[in-house]
Amino acid sequence: MDQDAVITIAQNALLTVIYVSAPLLLVSLIVGLAVSVFQATTQIQEATLSFIPKILSVILTIAVLGSWMLSMLTDYTLNLYDSILQFIR
Repeated sequence: MDQDAVITIAQNALLTVIYVSAPLLLVSLIVGLAVSVFQATTQIQEATLSFIPKILSVILTIAVLGSWMLSMLTDYTLNLYDSILQFIR
């Protein structure tokens, strides 16, 4: 296995992680920002108020996009298993 193969595997792994985690992070960021604006306008200074909407939105995002995320991870794993013989030779 040469350097190019290792770099290709690492690049594909990182891209897959970014693709799978990006929707969750973006939804959490947007909901956190909305809750922060709400807290600033109403002057509610409760620190735990932002956690429940974030958790619920992430759970909802997983429920909606979970099959897509799982298929992305499965496709990456199957492609990696299919190319093992190429990397060994």
